[in-house]
Amino acid sequence: MTQVGEGHQDAESAPVMTFGAPTAGEVLADRYRLEEHVNDDSAGRKVWRGVDVVLRRPVAVVLRYPGGESAAEMLKAAVTASRVVHPNLVGVYDAIDEEERAYVVREWVDGASLREHVADGVFDPERATTVAHAIASAVAAVHATGMEHGNIHPGSVLIANDGRVVLADARADGDATPESDVRAIGGVLYFALTSHWPHLEAGQRSLPDAVRDGTGALAAPRQIRAGVPAVLDELAMDLLDPQVTPPAADTLAAELARLDNAGEEPFYEEAGPLRFAEEDPATEPSRPPTRKIAMALGALLAIAVVGLLVAVNTLSGSGTPDEKPTVNPGAVAQAPSQDATGGSAGDDTGPPKTIKLSADQVRIVDPDGRRNELDDAGHMVDGKPDTAWTTDRYVTDSHFGKLKRGMGVLIDLGQERSVTSMRVELTATGTSARLLTGTAADPGSSKSGDNQVLNQYKTAIGDPFDDFDGTTMVFNGFSPDQKYRYLLLWITDLPSTRDGGFKTGISEITVQGR
Repeated sequence: MTQVGEGHQDAESAPVMTFGAPTAGEVLADRYRLEEHVNDDSAGRKVWRGVDVVLRRPVAVVLRYPGGESAAEMLKAAVTASRVVHPNLVGVYDAIDEEERAYVVREWVDGASLREHVADGVFDPERATTVAHAIASAVAAVHATGMEHGNIHPGSVLIANDGRVVLADARADGDATPESDVRAIGGVLYFALTSHWPHLEAGQRSLPDAVRDGTGALAAPRQIRAGVPAVLDELAMDLLDPQVTPPAADTLAAELARLDNAGEEPFYEEAGPLRFAEEDPATEPSRPPTRKIAMALGALLAIAVVGLLVAVNTLSGSGTPDEKPTVNPGAVAQAPSQDATGGSAGDDTGPPKTIKLSADQVRIVDPDGRRNELDDAGHMVDGKPDTAWTTDRYVTDSHFGKLKRGMGVLIDLGQERSVTSMRVELTATGTSARLLTGTAADPGSSKSGDNQVLNQYKTAIGDPFDDFDGTTMVFNGFSPDQKYRYLLLWITDLPSTRDGGFKTGISEITVQGR
């Protein structure tokens, strides 16, 4: 933002001493002139851009009404923050209580919040890591003083025009702990990678909630968008998992520095396990193992049990030296052999994997239209996020100009499959869609064939998305006891475009199953 008023002399305007709602031009404490109301923060405090008329520098002024006891926590947090000097913390200059109102004067940052940046598109892994590293470093500095920040959020993470990342507006509300601060850093990383906030919020400016399955469990970043390295995916999910004890902020900052300094995605793929997860039993005996360590311990335990059973059977045999020891087949559940894709051979119990789709397995369903939007369906399964199938631009309203019931994408999996989820990457927010299935075979691409599909595919999978505020829809409502061959993604409403029309597109469809 332009630094209006910076360096101006103040002799030309006398201070206006008023109480109540502030006004542009008012001078607080005979020093801080208010220039422009920027916004109100999540706590209802008013944030103004101002000028320190003594030092002739821009400042941000955060006001709260009334002052006194109700502002004590804000002022206490400001005083604490003023004692911590760190390149990734916003500098705090002053904290004043006038009883009728209180205000904190801090460094003005020319730039925008992480919330605003991500509204224009999620961050690539490198940039998301840089942001998380900066915030972890700032929090580590705060924790070193024995205090907590208590307000780590995409709205308080500021990114300056010169690229500097800073954390602003600490709180001292008594609810913050070092652990909650570190988990919030995991939330910031998750948000930067996905554009969704993993902590439920309420209010007009609340962030889009994270994608969740039927049990309310978070979808991992890699389930929401392609290209997220496994190490970042695991880091974000471990920091948000209440069953995994988070590291100290300085330990997390060191781990993120290791990733941030690499600067290239291939490093992420070869980064190895998270170093803070490699606990030292002599120094950290109480830390629960992370997912990977728990899996490894489970495998070792299974091997130990098998070995013990073999030994027991050997010792309890008939005593004949030449008798071969046997293991009771009912004593230990034998793991089935796995195929090359990681699934179990001959059954549907292996881990989900991406079901490869080709262009001839997807087609557009348009029973009511002019059928001039059928091309480019293959772009939805080509693995290239920069290519997409798009609708025409409609001009009347979002319901396809009331010309038709909607449009859809029919997906043929090629055979009956167990399906666990389907992810749809859209080109715009505001789309409404639902996922349907049926048992009838595809009658072919024609008006009559498309009408048959729409009339016969009535079984809904999961909940519909209405005026969806994100660009990644994840459908998880598949029955584990049912197999699927045909899926119909049915679009009912289009988002508005800047030129007053209505249009959407799909860049990728990914189906997970066995």
